[in-house]
This record gives sequence, structure tokens and C-alpha cells, in this order.
Amino acid sequence: MTAMRFLSLVGNSFGCSASGERLLSAARDGDFQEAKALLEYNPRLARYSTFGVRNSPLHFSAAQGHHEIVSLLLELGVDVNLRNYRGQTPLMQACQYGHWEVVQTLILFKANIHRADYLNGGTALHLAALSGFFQCIRLLLADHIPSTANSYRSLRKRSRNDESVSEFDERALHAIINRPADGGITALHMAALNGHVETVHLLLDLGASVSKITVQDGATIDLIGAGSTPLHYAACGGNAQCCQLLIARGASLSKENANGWTPLMVARSWHRDWLEDILNQQSGPKRRLSPSPYLCLPLMSIVGIARECGWRNDDAQSTCVDPCVVCLERKCTVAAEGCLHEFCTHCALYLCSTSSTSTVSPGPPGSIACPLCRQGIISFVKLAGTKPIAAKEITRTKSLPEPSRTETPLCGPDIQCARLPLLGAPLQSVNCHNFGSGKLGHGICMGARETSPKNAGSTLGNGLVRCSKSGLKRSDSQSEGRKWLCSLMQSVPPAEE
Repeated sequence: MTAMRFLSLVGNSFGCSASGERLLSAARDGDFQEAKALLEYNPRLARYSTFGVRNSPLHFSAAQGHHEIVSLLLELGVDVNLRNYRGQTPLMQACQYGHWEVVQTLILFKANIHRADYLNGGTALHLAALSGFFQCIRLLLADHIPSTANSYRSLRKRSRNDESVSEFDERALHAIINRPADGGITALHMAALNGHVETVHLLLDLGASVSKITVQDGATIDLIGAGSTPLHYAACGGNAQCCQLLIARGASLSKENANGWTPLMVARSWHRDWLEDILNQQSGPKRRLSPSPYLCLPLMSIVGIARECGWRNDDAQSTCVDPCVVCLERKCTVAAEGCLHEFCTHCALYLCSTSSTSTVSPGPPGSIACPLCRQGIISFVKLAGTKPIAAKEITRTKSLPEPSRTETPLCGPDIQCARLPLLGAPLQSVNCHNFGSGKLGHGICMGARETSPKNAGSTLGNGLVRCSKSGLKRSDSQSEGRKWLCSLMQSVPPAEE
């Protein structure tokens, strides 16, 4: 029993390795039709994973940005929070490579944004901030920023002092934004070091603290020194705009780290001479900042509607009298509060995930412009005819029929053979009586299709052949060579002559 559980865990057992590798290759390469055909024959293949690294098809498709395959796997009941050997979930890998459509799909399936990997304690937010993927960041926080007009004002008050003054649960948002990885490094530290101005601006507007300091944990290589603030990291990275943003939000210019260095001394040690005037304590008055153009207030409302009423049910009917004005295909299901213009849920999600507020529109900060009237949209509401999807319990895998008894070319007409059990099915006895003499055709062994109706039992649904080609190779696992702070320090741009 223990051995069976182990084999089920790693996913390599009883002849499913070849089909599992085919599914992994389809997930990695984005071959939706191949993945669909394999999963229709055996849905349990969705639980397959590479031996050792334990990357599942969901990990491969998320890392490569194939959101349609991600949706296919999740609809089959695959665990959205699967971990590989590093403890990374598909959400972490999608954020690491900036695939916002995959992140959107995983968030709609209620992926856990609090999971941290085993090696460095980083979350999906840390990985998104590391490379400056602000679209992924606002999708990660869709459940924590209410679709109300005063949300931005509350966030600004929170970022200026640590007392809760807002009407929604801002403590949870503050804990997520300022959660440290190993060494006390926050998402703001990472974005500031790598010079991602838009990400720094967004994190600050969402309540990221400019006073969080790193710690000496004995494992993280820190060339700046423990006790460093995000401004120390921005000074090391050398981006002037990041330094100005942090200073404008109250970052201390005189704060010393464990080495006794101020941000100005860090800039000098890394030869960031162009930051001298910005980090000088005698600088001019602080400038007033405009809100980040990548805030999106209506995101929480449309995510809630999509989870309740669905977003992939294609109501693209040719007889639709009043289709969505954006895609001209699907039925309108939601309306924008205020202007009351109607859209389908799919297009509303796309608008909230991709739009920015750089174009001035009437409305509070964080509202997105309506594509029809340019009025600011704060939230979406369901139309009267929009019905919730039927509540269905999502199982881990679909139930499969019992193995059928079929005739094969290897047995005579009076001989019956039982098909081998599929992966995850209980073991059953296989009996063959009076096994007759017969020759193995080369077409069977090499995976060729047989056209004779008598050989129908040798093919497995949708033309898939039981014997896989011998030339198939095991897919290589994803390279996991990214180092944590070492890679951060290597990404620091060299000093200019």
C-alpha cells in the first residue's frame, strides 16, 4: 500500500510514463489538442509529474504561459496549489515569467497567494516584483482591494502611518505586501534593487513600507549589509526614479544599516555618482506624486462575478440580439456602475487586467476608463439575466469506466483478454485462457493505426495507440538554477564610466 502511494505521488507507474511524458511535452509546447486528447482518454494523467523534480503538466503550462491548457487541467480537478521539489506552485512560476493570463486563471480558481517556496521563503508576489511584472501583482491582490471609491485614499493613509484607518481589512493587505522572504527582503526591496519604477510605484500605493529592513540570517549573501531599507537597495541598483519615489513616500536618508552605511554611502560604494544630489540630505522639498496608473479598483468586483457566474461559458451565439460591444460575440453579463455600459465577463476581466489609468478620465484614482464613454469605472455589477453557474463539486479526477473486455489480434475469437487498469485504478487480475499462437505486427509495436475493425481494441480513444513510439524522449525538467539574492546582485547594472 505504501509503495502504491509513493508511485501515485511521483506519477510514474504501470506504463503511464510514456503517455505522461507526452502530456508534459504538450503542456510545455502549448499543444492544446494533444493535451485534450490525452486527458479525454485518461484524466488521471493530469496528476503525472516528472520524477525527482516533480513538475506537473500544470507547472509546465503555467511557466510557459499556456493559459488554455491551464484552464483545461484545472477544470479536470487538478490541485491548483501543487508544489514541485522546490515548493513552487504554478502561480509562482507564472509570476516569475510574467504570464498574467495564467495568473488571472489561477486566481479565478482561488490559488493560494500565501504559499512560499522551500529554498528562500519567497512568495508569488516576490517573484513578480523581482522582474517588475506589475500586471501580475495587481491580479495577485484582487481579493484584497475593494471596488470602492475611497479605497485609494485609505491605502494612502495606511502607507503614511501604521494605524488602521480604513473600513476594509487592510491589515491582511499590509501583511501580504510587506511579507519578508529569507533575509527580511520584501517585494519592495526586490523591485527597488532592479529598478522597476512602475512596480515600486504600485507597491507604494498599495501600502508597502519604506522602513522595512533586512536581517542577517546566515544563508543569504547580502553585499549591502543587514539592516538595509528599500532605499539602500535602490541606491545600490542606481535607479534615480526609484530613489525619488521612496524619498517622496518618507524613506529616511540618514538611516544606517549594520555596516554603518547610509543610502548615500551605498551609492558611493557602488559608484552611483548620479544619485549624489538625490540622496543628499540638503536636497530640495519632496515632490508630490500622482497615483500609480496600474491600480485597478474594479478588479475585485469582476473577479467575484466571474467566480460566481463563470467566464469561459462561450455564449457566442449567432442569434445573440445584443452582444458585447468589445468582442461582438458573447452575451453581455455585467454592467459598469455609473455609465451602465454592458460587457461580457470575459472582456470586463481583460479590461481590468490590462488597462491603465494613464489617460485622465473622470473618476477616483484606480478607476479604469470605459472604452465607450471614457468615464471612470469603479466596479461592475451583474445584469438581471446573469445566473450563477450550477454548483458542482470539483473532484480530483473524473471517474473512469471499468476496464472492458475486448478481442485483440493476439487472441482467437474464443479468447478474451482484459485491458490493463489505468493509472490510479485498483489492481485487478488479468486472465488469458488458451493463449493462441500469433505474430506481433510491426504496426502494433511501432504505434501505427490498424484499419481493420477487428483491431479496434488496439487503439485507445481518439486514435491514440496503446504502444508509444520508442523514439519518444523524456522531457527535461525546467531549469531551477535561479539563485535568490545572488541573482539579484548579478542583475545590478554596472557603474557608468
